[in-house]
Amino acid sequence: MKSAKFLWRISAATTPEAEDAVTELFGSTLENPVATYHNCETGASVVSVFRNGKFPRETKGKILAGLNRIKICGLEIGAGKIKITRVKREDWAESWKRHFKPVEIGDALLVKPSWSKKPPRKEQAVVILDPGLSFGTGQHPTTAFCLHQIAAAVCDRRNRHSQSAAAAKSFLDIGTGSGILAIAAAKLGCKPVRAFDFDPEAVRVARANARINRVHKKLHVERADVTKLSARPKRQFDLVCANLISNLLIAQRKKIAAQLNRGGILVLAGISKSEFADVGEKFAELGLKLVASKTEKEWQSGSFWLA
Repeated sequence: MKSAKFLWRISAATTPEAEDAVTELFGSTLENPVATYHNCETGASVVSVFRNGKFPRETKGKILAGLNRIKICGLEIGAGKIKITRVKREDWAESWKRHFKPVEIGDALLVKPSWSKKPPRKEQAVVILDPGLSFGTGQHPTTAFCLHQIAAAVCDRRNRHSQSAAAAKSFLDIGTGSGILAIAAAKLGCKPVRAFDFDPEAVRVARANARINRVHKKLHVERADVTKLSARPKRQFDLVCANLISNLLIAQRKKIAAQLNRGGILVLAGISKSEFADVGEKFAELGLKLVASKTEKEWQSGSFWLA
């Protein structure tokens, strides 16, 4: 049986703040894989589901009701408009290639989709990552900041010591999404590398991406809940990344900080610039000192050092 020439797409433009919530709404309501696209130039995020046949009549109403619930919870969802359109199958497939370009993280790292032929620079580690179901392709400012901080931490170690004599940094990725940060850390020589996410689909995708990048034996990805982290963990890490929403970072700050070794670096991202000062203040109360920060569009991220 031949595939249909067209696909039906239901989509909603939203804000980066509400992207995760809207993605979860689409996935649970439509029971189909969800695609998300963030335009770094406009700052808008588009959440979509594609299928061969038309969507049931009641679909739009269910999504609108869900968006209203998200709005009531306090998230800014944007216009909250739903579009149902018919698109050419080949146009949809090729659109990924137009939007997702290679991302260079200094001289240390090249993140690129599988179709890119861009060669790495000398000694530049390569992460192959295609846009998929889970957050994190290196295009988003918060993900890019985390990658830069991982590379800086590893390169600092290499500069201060010979690579053969230096002890590798241990790494923990809290809310791994696509697995990009853990994969990059493994590629740059961190060990051990551990990553987890509450979403089982994210765990599956992260494991698949690790295998594609041939680092699946160098990192461990599992399903876990940040709220269930131990305040006295058996293992602590030299480098911890937590790319989560501000409310969750603040609520779980003691457990997150407890995962960090003395002298280690905690990278916090996923924070709107209006909320960053509050997040930074809460972590400073735990003895963490802000050592690097970057604001891009509506996002602000930071690295904190534990003395």
